[in-house]
Amino acid sequence: MRIGIKAALVLVVIMGWGSIAFAGDLRITLPKRSKPTPVQQLNRDGVKELQKHHVSRAKRLFYKAYLLDPDDPFTLNNLGYISELEGDADRALKYYELSSKNSSQALIDQASRPDLKGRPLQEAFASLQVPELRSNKANVQAISLLGKGRVAEAEAVLKKALSSDPNNAFTLNNMGYVMESEGDLQSALRYYSQAASLHSSDTVLVAPNPKWRGKAIADVAGQNARVVNEAIAKGEDKNAQVARLNLRGVAALNHNDPQEARKFFEQAYKLDPQNAFSLNNMGYVSEMDGDRETAESYYQESRAALGSNQAVTYASSSRAEGRRVGDVAQDNEVDVDSRIEAVRQTRQREGGPIQLKRRDNSVVVEPENPPQAAPLEGVMPPPLPAPQLPDRMTQPAQPNTQPQGRQQPQLMEPLPESQQPPAAQTPQQRPQSQAQPENPKQPGLLEPLPESQQPPAARTPQEPVQQSPPPQ
Repeated sequence: MRIGIKAALVLVVIMGWGSIAFAGDLRITLPKRSKPTPVQQLNRDGVKELQKHHVSRAKRLFYKAYLLDPDDPFTLNNLGYISELEGDADRALKYYELSSKNSSQALIDQASRPDLKGRPLQEAFASLQVPELRSNKANVQAISLLGKGRVAEAEAVLKKALSSDPNNAFTLNNMGYVMESEGDLQSALRYYSQAASLHSSDTVLVAPNPKWRGKAIADVAGQNARVVNEAIAKGEDKNAQVARLNLRGVAALNHNDPQEARKFFEQAYKLDPQNAFSLNNMGYVSEMDGDRETAESYYQESRAALGSNQAVTYASSSRAEGRRVGDVAQDNEVDVDSRIEAVRQTRQREGGPIQLKRRDNSVVVEPENPPQAAPLEGVMPPPLPAPQLPDRMTQPAQPNTQPQGRQQPQLMEPLPESQQPPAAQTPQQRPQSQAQPENPKQPGLLEPLPESQQPPAARTPQEPVQQSPPPQ
């Protein structure tokens, strides 16, 4: 955008008049110009240097005047113009605002616009009845807002300026830039073409794109129109279409049009359901619908998407711009989760029944007497299967308690009864006539002694003990 010679004011106050005649005077004194003050002289010298294109010299003179009188409206205005020449829109806007606040009824002695000469500064700056002056200030303000990423606010300022000055080439070109930033290529082409058709040779001084500075506004607008027209004719790949649809959705949100934003976000999601920006924006749509659980799911998917490391360039919140979309989705997920928990705790304190809601956020109403299904006539129910008792002889399968990595050995089936060893047989199963196996190492049993040879302890009490006769 250009804030140039014809749009901005470069002013010096006209000097006060000399003494005037009173009724009783015999002589009429003609008015003459008084000697300028140091501040006025510095401003006048600065204007002369600007006419010679000596910007640095003019800047030094204006700063000297500013040090002498920081509230002088003409000095502040001239410093604003110098800031425009240097491409600093923020500083220029501050100087112009200070100048308009401190303006007075002093008359303009010199200006870049001949029709402003001799008019009060209050009329020129405060009321801004000159369309070019109003557009000039609006363009400076818009450039400042664009530099801060506040695209929607810049658009509102430029639209207001176009309502009073619809054929300002700089305002039209800047509107094309705003439309292109919001993804509306058709509107951008229309504004660029209209600005180029004015064939203005004024030079661009301050612009959102530094490459425009020093060029004629007609050439800049024409080049912008050709680039956008080629992009429309060539067509966009899937990634470019998704990015443009998401941009238009964010722009609709910034213009308080959530339904239009929903349309663009849903179109972008259909084209690429794995796009990190589309997933995050669909989470926002779900939040608008009151479906926080679904929004949380979208935010989680956005964090895990491949493009989650890309930076956000345009958002409905300035705190999201410049950050990774994955980080933005994480913040959104945390916010949604905290709101879900807050609702849960509130309902728990209230102790009321939990309300079921549909996707459209409508409450599901349970009928007090739900209708019963009418019995079917002439239809027999299928027969039930016969009950089966479990086989009690069947041993249940033992759970495998062996540690992993080790195989449990297979159990061998028991031998038939006839082949089992004697030790494994019960006394009833053993054959009566089974012979003692020959074992040479096992000793034989001794036969008992005769009764007469048994020791006394082995005799029964009924048996008399025969004592030997005493010795003779």
